[in-house]
Amino acid sequence: MQFTINRNLFLENLNNVMRAISSRATIPILSGIKLNLTDEMLTLTGSDTDISIEIQIPVNDDLIVQSTGSIVLPARFFSEIVKKLPGKDFSFEVKESFQTKIVSENTEFMINGLDANNYPHLPEISTDASFKISGKTFREIINETVFAVATQESRPTLTGVNFIFNNSSIKAVATDSHRLSQRQISLENGPQTSTDLIIPGKSLVELARIIGESDPEIKVNPGENQVLFEVGNIAFYSRLLDGQYPDTDRLIPTESTTSVEFELPVLARSLERASLLTHESRNNVVKMTLDVQNQLVKLQGDSPEIGNVEEEIGFKNLEGEGLTISFNPDYLREALRASITDSIIMNFTQPLRPFTVVPAKQDVNFTQLITPVRTF
Repeated sequence: MQFTINRNLFLENLNNVMRAISSRATIPILSGIKLNLTDEMLTLTGSDTDISIEIQIPVNDDLIVQSTGSIVLPARFFSEIVKKLPGKDFSFEVKESFQTKIVSENTEFMINGLDANNYPHLPEISTDASFKISGKTFREIINETVFAVATQESRPTLTGVNFIFNNSSIKAVATDSHRLSQRQISLENGPQTSTDLIIPGKSLVELARIIGESDPEIKVNPGENQVLFEVGNIAFYSRLLDGQYPDTDRLIPTESTTSVEFELPVLARSLERASLLTHESRNNVVKMTLDVQNQLVKLQGDSPEIGNVEEEIGFKNLEGEGLTISFNPDYLREALRASITDSIIMNFTQPLRPFTVVPAKQDVNFTQLITPVRTF
């Protein structure tokens, strides 16, 4: 196996494959990266069993093949070597006993590889139920929900985002049982049959990074226990979480007794100031008082060790019944960070019942739910 390749081209693709390789691989060979070279293309593969990434680089002026073959190399060392090579191009040659020579200008590395035949095969996923979606749209949905997944493994299904795709819409829901984020958007030419997938949050974070700021078309291929996303020359496989996702629709209140509309930056800055002190307290709780009669909204935070803060917040509209409620400011701060409109409405029912954060624009279907904290 021997080839010469442009270093920047190779490094760009190598960095994406490295997203699937764990430093704590349970199967030793999975700490390596697989290279497979044919007369038509060079294929790079990385996997940690949860995520697998395969990238194909076609043969062209930047990739010249001398002989075909395959090898598995230690990913971390190989990546560092390529990053530090001096030249524009480098040559790669596998010798006897899987020893691999990497040469660029006057620098030569020799590293030991492994037999690629021992590398696990990637799952075969049928494309019969595949459909396409805008990369920009999918990345936005991920960012608007994934922060609310559970980080504890006690309820595995909650560590993922539940996606329901149908012909005309996508609905995505994430919850850790303390807060919830649900986003629904219209979709053109979605799957003909409704598809329900629970995708691990960690997989979605890496997929969002691969999509980046551009707007590539993504082909989604749902399988039995895996889903394949095709993004340009990248094939991104993720395992699916087993189990039934909870019926979250019943958790979201359909009516409210008190509602207040804020300009998002105003509320976010007030929350930031209140959090300065609450983060020093074991409880990390802020209290919001909604005085409808006097048209006043007040935010309070305190730490027994440091002191307290109290602030009146400017708002656009306040109506309903007076209310005082306590909650974790970090949950609301992350909800605001995910919000996509300049103004939001907070809807309340009772001091100890979850409240919602929704866009002030009626045509945006995005609901976030936060459970209050009992302080007495």
